[in-house]
Order: sequence, then structure tokens, then C-alpha cells
Amino acid sequence: MSALAALRRVRPVMAVAAAAALLPLTMATPADAARRAATERVLTDRVVLTVGNGVTHVKETIVYEFAGHDGFAREFVTREHESATRDRVYRLSNLRASSPDGGPTRATATSEGTRTTVEVSGAKELTGRHTVVLEYDLRGAVTRMGAADELWWPVAGGFDVPVETASATVDGGTMIRNVNCFAGPIGSTVGCTQFYMNHAHTQGIYSQEKLLPGEYLTVVAGFPAGTTGGHPLYERRQTVATAFSVNAVTGSALIGLLVLLGGGVAALYMLRGRDARVVGRRAAEGDHAPVAGAEFEPPDGVRPGQIGTLVDEQADVIDVTATIVDLAVRGYLLIEEEDRAVTGRLDWTLRRLERPMVDLLPYERILLDALLTAPDGTARDAVKLSELGGTFATKLAQVRSAMYADVVRQGWFARRPDTVRSRWTIAGLALTVLGIAGTVGLALTTEWALAGLAVIIAGAALAYGGQYMPAKTARGSTVLAHTIGFRAYLERGELPEGGSLASPQRIALFSRFLPYAVVFDVVERWAGTVEDAGERAEGADNLYWYEGPAEWDLSKFAESMRTFTLATSGSISQSRGL
Repeated sequence: MSALAALRRVRPVMAVAAAAALLPLTMATPADAARRAATERVLTDRVVLTVGNGVTHVKETIVYEFAGHDGFAREFVTREHESATRDRVYRLSNLRASSPDGGPTRATATSEGTRTTVEVSGAKELTGRHTVVLEYDLRGAVTRMGAADELWWPVAGGFDVPVETASATVDGGTMIRNVNCFAGPIGSTVGCTQFYMNHAHTQGIYSQEKLLPGEYLTVVAGFPAGTTGGHPLYERRQTVATAFSVNAVTGSALIGLLVLLGGGVAALYMLRGRDARVVGRRAAEGDHAPVAGAEFEPPDGVRPGQIGTLVDEQADVIDVTATIVDLAVRGYLLIEEEDRAVTGRLDWTLRRLERPMVDLLPYERILLDALLTAPDGTARDAVKLSELGGTFATKLAQVRSAMYADVVRQGWFARRPDTVRSRWTIAGLALTVLGIAGTVGLALTTEWALAGLAVIIAGAALAYGGQYMPAKTARGSTVLAHTIGFRAYLERGELPEGGSLASPQRIALFSRFLPYAVVFDVVERWAGTVEDAGERAEGADNLYWYEGPAEWDLSKFAESMRTFTLATSGSISQSRGL
């Protein structure tokens, strides 16, 4: 064995052996194969290989002992996994079969995985010895090995029956430098029975006695470099690594994604930037205490629930809680804090007060009816806050929907913010699902999976960006500007000083603005301003809309209100478990 041939034979034996196990040796069942191997056999398998012009022409003469079958199968290894991203392939073409003595002559080839199975069949079942001449052209079996072209090919064997004698002759039309051969499974390093060159060194001659089913006679022949015209053939292997490779298609998709995202940012700037410009220009106009004589009005007469929806474009639970407090301040409800020492728990009662509902906005009317309507549909004069837990969630959804409709009715939004977000989110999720399906399909069949990944990213960005798509009108932005100034006033927690306001007026001002403090999450700071006013007001141990238990006074109001807002938000949003 020459050193050149030995080097060629050093292959990834384990990988090739694993590939060989991927498919059965023939299309027959194991039982059928066992019976065939016991009753049929290949008497001789003589192969002549002619190498030249980049093609190896193979003529294989098979003398087969039949025992009731109409043909046989011969298996070739036509693909090797050389790396994670590349396969070496061997291409068979111009396949044909003939027989001088009535043997099968119909040849078909099917490839699966690393193997190609050639089936030779006839029109009838056969017995006894028949000769079949199998011919094909082979490309990709020659490898440049330094200063030599080396042919490597399992020329004989690959049947599911034993082979008595296998032989091969390699003719390259030029001097052969070295020969070698191996017998056994693909990748075997066991030498064959005999190999040598003819006296002119123009032919390699090989032979092997007794091959078991599935074994091969593999021949090696080295030629001077460039004399065969042959070269190895490679194909890019379809794997996860190759599926997500960067190429012209995937690169273009990524560039398109950047353009799409850039356009999305520009669109958001045009929508959201308009809000920011109007707000920034007019914010200072609202930065003052909205007090005019004895009248105390919020900025532009906007209700707390409206402000909460306007600021973050969400009709949140805290906005509904602020509306409940506002209904109490405006005389529609009385909030009564129960004595924990008596009841054993902290709870409040919301009691209906007789007042015309003509001044209520639609969402406020829905909320008030929802609070004071029992689960059986009857009206009630009072309800404990704890009784709302688990029963109010459906009604809460109706209130929030009405709040979204209200901000559109006010002209602050052209469309309902929740509808705008839903449309963009659904579109983004649909695009993401499409991208996932496309990525999987592309990864399994092509190298363009990165394009599908780009669609997934675009869909996710669309779904995320959709949360910022609701845009205020110019009127809504103006109201927001005044709201920002009003929030700054509440955050300072300052009531007018001096004698300009009597204590009852200061308490009324505090009460009027408290629902807005709930929206802006500054209840504790703003509620602290009532303690001093309560000390100045005779008999001010309660507010006109909030009654505490015995021994309760306004000094405890800040903590009571903080706890009340938390408990209310939890109760009205809690869903009843099934």
C-alpha cells in the first residue's frame, strides 16, 4: 500500500459508518433480505473502470444466482458529510442495464440520505444463473492529492446477498503510479485479496474472494496530476448553519428590515413628535394653581378619568378608581370607612346620595350604575367594597370601553387608542407568525432562512411599536400641556397661603383636586395638605364625602385614602376564579 493511498483512506470512519446505517441495504424487508441471502448470491462481480476527461465510465458484469425474484438491488454511497456545511457527492448518470441471457434489464436509481439504490428488475421471476451488464458514468470520484489524481470508488459489492468473487480493472490511458484496495464496509481499512498493476503500469487490477451482504470491494488508483480531468464535487449541506447564512437574498431582506424599521420610527415621530411639540410649547400655560376667586376648577374642566386616559392613552384601573373618588367628591357617593376594631377587617361602604345624574358623562353613569346594581340586576343603595371583588371585572371592561369612547368624543383622539393598539398588535403578531412559518420552511429547504427571521423581527417590532401608535389631535395635545402643568401643581402639594381662603374653602379645594392626585399617584403628598386645614375648620373630623370611624380625624386621612385607592383598584379588577 502506498503512502498516498493510505492517506486517502484515512476518512471519518465513524461518520461514514453512521451514514451507512441510515437506510436499509435494499427495499426489501429484513425477513425477505434474510431469505434472499440464504437462497441467492452473486457468483461473480467483474467491473471495468475507464478514467478520462473528468468522467469514469463503469461497466459491471454481474452473474447472479436467482431463486424466484425478478431482480436485485445494488447500493452506492453517493454522499459524504465532510463538514457541518459541505457534502462531497458522487454523481451517477447514463445508468442502463442489459442481459445476454434473459436476465432483468430495467434499471432505476433512487437516492435518499447518503445512499443511492440501483434496482435492476425484469418482467418475470427468475431462477438459476443470469448475467446482467450494468453501466453508468461516474463523476466526483477523483481527488487531487498533491502531485497525483486519485480515484477512489467502491466498485463491487453493496448487494443484500453474498458475493463469491469480485474483481475490478482500472484503466486511465496513462501510467498508474500506485494502486490499493480494501474489502468490507465503507471506510474499512482491511486490505483486499489481491491488487497489482499490469506490466505496462497502465492498469490497476484488483480482486476479492467472499464478500458478505453489504460489503464492498473499494479500489484506489493514483494517476499523474491533471491526467484524468476529474475533480471532486461538493454541495452545500442544508443545515441550521447554512440555512441562516448571509447571502444576496438574506442581506437584501435585512436591509429591507432596516428600512422598514426606520420608516416606522419616522412614522412614530410624525405622530408622537407632533404631541411632544404642542405639549412643549404650551406646557408653561398650565403651570399655575387653577384658582379663580371662590371657584375651583380643574384644568379646562377635564375630569380625572379623562386625564388618566389622555396622559398614557390607557383607560387604567387607577383611572376608574379616581373616578369613584371624584363621584364622591361631587356628591354622588358617600365613602364610609368601617371601624376595623368592630368588623375585624378594613373595609369601606359606598353609599348612594340623591343627586340628579344629568351632569354625569356616559362612562361615569355606567360606573355609578355598575357599582349600585346588585348581581341579580336590582338597584341597591349601598355596597361594601369587599363585595365587588370577583364580580366587577366584566362591568369594569364596559366602563373602560366607555372611557375610550369619551376621549374620542372630546376630540382628543381621532380613533380609540385601544382599537389603534389592537390593530397594530394583531398585524404585528400575524406578521410574526407568518415569519416563523416562513423561517421554518426556508430553513428546511433553502439557505434563505435569515429572510424569514427578518420578517419575525419586523413583526415583533410592529407589535411592540403599535403600543405607541395612538396619536392625540392638536386639541388633545393642548389639553395634555395644561394637564402637565396641573400635575406639577399637585406634586408640590401647596394650597394657597394667607387669608385668601378660609379653612372650609381649603378643604373643598383639597377635595376637588384629590381625584386628580389619585391619577397622578401623589395622593399621600396631596392628602397631607388637609391636616392643617382640618385643624383650622371647626368640627372637621370628617369630610363631607368621606366619613371615618369613631376617633378618626383628618390627620389620618392620608393613610386612609392611600389604602382605599389600593383596595378599590384591587377589588374592581379582581376576576372570580372558576
